[in-house]
Amino acid sequence: MATIKSILHETRIFPPDPAFVEQANVSGMETYHALCAEAEKDLPAFWGRLAKEHILWHKPFTRVLDETNHPFLNWFDDGELNVSFNCLDRHLDTQPDKTAIIFEADDGAITRSTYRELHHQVCQFANGLKSLGIKKGDRVVIYMPMSIEAVVAMQGCARIGATHSVVFGGFSAKSLHERILNAGAVAVITADEQRRGGKINHLKAVVDDAIARGGADSVTSVVIYQRGAGNVQLHVPRDVWWHELIKDQSDICEPEWVNSEHPLFTLYTSGSTGRPKGVQHSSAGYLLGAITSMKWVFDYKPADVFWCTADVGWVTGHSYVTYGPLAIGATQVIFEGVPTYPDAGRFWKMIQDHQVTVFYTAPTAIRSLIKLGPDFPGKYDLSSLRLLGSVGEPINPEAWIWYYTVVGQSRCPVVDTWWQTETGSHMIAPLPGAVPLKPGSCTLPLPGIIAGIVDEAGHDIPDGKGGFLVIKRPFPSLARTLWGEPERFRKTYFPEELGGKYYLAGDSANRDADGYFWIMGRVDDVLTVSGHRLGTMEIESALVASPLVAEAAVVGKPDEIKTEAIVAFVVLKGSRPQGANAHDIAVELRNWVSTEIGPIARPDEIRFGDNLPKTRSGKIMRRLLRTLAKGEEITQDTSTLENPAILEQLKHPIT
Repeated sequence: MATIKSILHETRIFPPDPAFVEQANVSGMETYHALCAEAEKDLPAFWGRLAKEHILWHKPFTRVLDETNHPFLNWFDDGELNVSFNCLDRHLDTQPDKTAIIFEADDGAITRSTYRELHHQVCQFANGLKSLGIKKGDRVVIYMPMSIEAVVAMQGCARIGATHSVVFGGFSAKSLHERILNAGAVAVITADEQRRGGKINHLKAVVDDAIARGGADSVTSVVIYQRGAGNVQLHVPRDVWWHELIKDQSDICEPEWVNSEHPLFTLYTSGSTGRPKGVQHSSAGYLLGAITSMKWVFDYKPADVFWCTADVGWVTGHSYVTYGPLAIGATQVIFEGVPTYPDAGRFWKMIQDHQVTVFYTAPTAIRSLIKLGPDFPGKYDLSSLRLLGSVGEPINPEAWIWYYTVVGQSRCPVVDTWWQTETGSHMIAPLPGAVPLKPGSCTLPLPGIIAGIVDEAGHDIPDGKGGFLVIKRPFPSLARTLWGEPERFRKTYFPEELGGKYYLAGDSANRDADGYFWIMGRVDDVLTVSGHRLGTMEIESALVASPLVAEAAVVGKPDEIKTEAIVAFVVLKGSRPQGANAHDIAVELRNWVSTEIGPIARPDEIRFGDNLPKTRSGKIMRRLLRTLAKGEEITQDTSTLENPAILEQLKHPIT
């Protein structure tokens, strides 16, 4: 394999502010290097120390790591705990009246819940689940809007030892049906409706459709939270209202103590290229990753108001909404709506109103807000912010700079975090009180994460060359398997071609002379152009660096001469161009890329749209773009798209 060529040249460096360093949980590079050295000297001892410090054990563990059946690893496997107990009960003696959740609904209504109140809600709901016969080891699918109740549902399952599988509320009945069947779910927890951007989506109707598709005989209960008017069809005795289920239930529920390796949840990755994969996470190892990353990467302080904008239907919403913030006793914001309703100032107004100190969102949201309202942040008081975070995909340098200067007012570190559903928590990210920042780089691995870049035979690649990003040594928060498909887990993530020992992330990356990691995109997003292998993210970054461009996504299509041609889908900061104007702008942008990173990266086609095809969580559906680029008919499920009409706009190239 020819190594992947890095064509992004970024030289700006932002050292940590001395005042931030002084107060940081990991203060200065010497402290960071000391933690890394401790891990490299004795990795099990390092993680064992942290597990004893950060987790409350019902039965302490005596063995840290069992690698006998690699890659099916066991961490702390003779210990027992309960994750809900670690998120709620541990705070009842020390801060029962501290606000745990500030919930803002789509219409702006605000609900607050203290740790004591949240504990009572979870216990009542857990007792309700038990009254339905749900027990330890059962699987429960959760299909809910963003709300306090979504967190209660997840925590309630964890409390009784049931394994939950959250399905994002924008998925279709077909997708939900697949996940119910694969999990063998005994129950579905849902709501009558969800509200996003002033619109109503009927969730219960989707659940009914999914179950009616057949094969879901395992589902004996459907619990419905009444978010709206309650106009649903009830299938008695299967269906029960949430408020009726918890009525007269005790607000005390003793936790079910489970083994460290007990499956806390499964989370299904997209099935657009085949069967969905049920990524299965353990209890203790997963929780430890969430806790340590909250303290290291987000530099958590007791006075913080933390806001992760992710939906609980994604792993970010698991680790940095439902589990991580609660396990460390934080106050957090949960938001039901979208960042552009009623206008593009919604995020900034909420930061002002709730005095948010740590804000964590996706580059896609940042770029959309730049396009829709670059002047909006200045209308609000954002002085409460002290730290900004980015998640979901690489953040291009220009968006990073805007985030840092406009939102963070050039005083808030930006932690660009690289991790995956499978890793459970941050893998590579700057510790903000230690690591100098480089726009576009996720910087350095967390202590205890031994990352590398290799070729297709597993050999290390020199710095400056691109290759496969791998993690070379075990870490506790890694998924344990794929639900019911252990061999698929092995082949997907620990391929024999790399020796069967390294975790293969599926991302391409390069490492610079300072050891900083730069994510270049998914391996299947790497383009082969005239013998050169190019990462799509770097071409996208070059396009977005143009003053004309708000967003860009780059894919390849087959080309007889160059192997692959570069196709760029572009959203301008102004209106979508037409006719001759579109041609002129396309020529200008192609020349811009040639100047920025070289003629080899010059797009062969540019297509303009008012937006890019995105899921309701803001993820760009690149697979659909590849289909459009090839001129093929779209046969994939598009029901999860926020804006399906955009696909028609993007069919036609401007050459």
